[in-house]
Amino acid sequence: MQQTLRKLLVPIDFTLKQGNLDQEIRQIQFDSRLVQAGDVFVAVKGVGSDGHQYITKAIEMGAVAIVCEEIPTTPIATSCAVIQTSDSAKALGWMAAAFYDYPSRKLQLVGITGTNGKTTTTTLLYKLFQALGYRSGLISTVQNYIDQRIYPSTFTTPYPLELQKLLSEMVEAGCTHCFMEVSSHALAQQRVAGLQFAGAGFTNLTHDHLDFHKTFANYLKAKKLLFDQLSKESFAVVNADDKNGLVMLQNCTADTQLTFGLSNAANIQGKLMENTLQGLHLEIDQLTVWFRLIGSFNASNILLVYGIALQLGEDKQEILTVLSGLESASGRFEQIRAASGLTAIVDYAHTPDALENVLKTLNDIATLDQRIITVVGCGGNRDATKRPLMAKIAYENSDFVVLTSDNPRHEEPIKILEDMLTGIPADYESKAVVIEDRKEAIQYACQWATPRDIILVAGKGHETYQEIKGVKYPFDDKAILQEFLS
Repeated sequence: MQQTLRKLLVPIDFTLKQGNLDQEIRQIQFDSRLVQAGDVFVAVKGVGSDGHQYITKAIEMGAVAIVCEEIPTTPIATSCAVIQTSDSAKALGWMAAAFYDYPSRKLQLVGITGTNGKTTTTTLLYKLFQALGYRSGLISTVQNYIDQRIYPSTFTTPYPLELQKLLSEMVEAGCTHCFMEVSSHALAQQRVAGLQFAGAGFTNLTHDHLDFHKTFANYLKAKKLLFDQLSKESFAVVNADDKNGLVMLQNCTADTQLTFGLSNAANIQGKLMENTLQGLHLEIDQLTVWFRLIGSFNASNILLVYGIALQLGEDKQEILTVLSGLESASGRFEQIRAASGLTAIVDYAHTPDALENVLKTLNDIATLDQRIITVVGCGGNRDATKRPLMAKIAYENSDFVVLTSDNPRHEEPIKILEDMLTGIPADYESKAVVIEDRKEAIQYACQWATPRDIILVAGKGHETYQEIKGVKYPFDDKAILQEFLS
C-alpha cells in the first residue's frame, strides 16, 4: 500500500525544507531500526528517547524522507526530503491515517476512557454488537478482535501505525463498528490523532499513572483530550457519579451529551436492586433486568454500554435482553469455584479505587460466616505513591491479607513490599503476611481458607506472565488457583 509523500502530508501543517513531495513512500516508520529503502521516518520525541537522534541512522537505512520538529545540523543528501512540523507525534497519527485511507471514517468508532472499567465496557460493547448481528472490532488491553478473529494486544491503545492498520483490516473484513480503549498515555502521546470518533464514553477517574503524568491535573487533562476532539456529529456519554464526569464535557462540541448514574441524577438512570455472587439485579429506564456481571462498579459499566448502544441506534429492549446474558472480560471479577465450596475471584484491580470497589462488593455479598482473604501486590517501575494506599485498602476491607509480588519489572520485589507495608499498622502480623513469591502467596491463601471463605487474587487478572528483571515468565493467577483448589 504505497502513497505519495504529498498525500501523507495533506492533513498536517508543515514546511518543506528540501526534496520532492511527489515521490512514493513504501511505509511510515518512527523506529529507525525498522526503516527500509523507500520509507519516511518520523522523528518523535518520546519518554525514553528522542527520534531526532536517529535521523542519520534512518537515512543510512534507506529513508527517502524525514519528518521532524528540529532540522538536523548535519548535512542531509538533497535526494532526501526534509519536512518540518511543530508536533511530530501528532503528524505521525495523521500520516498513518492518510496512509491507510482514514479507516475510522468508515466505521462507527467509539472510544472509552477512564481509570477503571475500560476493558469491561469495550468488551461488553463488542460482544453486544456481535450478538446483535454486526461485524465489529475490539481494541483492548486483553485482546484485539477483527470480527471473530483474535489478535494479540501489545498496548491498551496501540501506536498509530498499528492502530490504523488494525482499523483498516476491520474495514476490509466488513466491520461496521469498533470499540476501543483509549488510555491517558495514548491521548498524551497523540496516538489517536487522525481518528474520527462516532462517540466517546467516560467511566471514572481515580489515582493512577502519576509516574507518567506527574500530577492528577495532568492525568485529568489527558483523559479530557478524547472529548475535546469530538465533532458536532458525535456523542459523549459520561459518569454522573464521578465528579470528573461533567469536567469531560466542558468545551466538548458533541451535539449529544448524556450522563449515566446510579447515585446522582442522570439522563440514563440506574438503580441497584440486588448484588450477589450470582449476578446483578438492576432497574434501568424503568425496566428491571438480571445481569450475570457482579458488583456496583459493573452496574455502572452496564449503564455506559446501554447509553452508547442507544446512541448507536439500537432498541433498548433488545440491548438489555442481550446484555443480560453476557459475561465480562477475562480476568475481570472472574470466579473459580472449588469442589469444597470455596470461591476464588481473579480481578485485574491494580489501582486503589478498583481494589476498593471489588472488596466493597465482596463485603456486600459475603455472609457473616464468610471471610475475605486478599492476595495483592503492586507493579514495579510504576506509580509508587499508590502502594501504601493499595495495602491500606486491602487491610481495612479484608479479614486476612497476603502481600506479594505483582510484576516487579526492574525493581526489587522486597522494596515494593516495604513501600506497601507503610500503609498498614506495624503490628500487622495477626491480619496480614508478606510472601514475596506470588505462587507461594496464592498457595498460602488457599491453605488458610475454609470452604466458606472468598479469596480475592488482585492485580494481574488476564495476564499470563510475571515480569521480573525484564523477563516475562509464564504465570497465570487463574491456573495457579485451579491447581491449588483442585
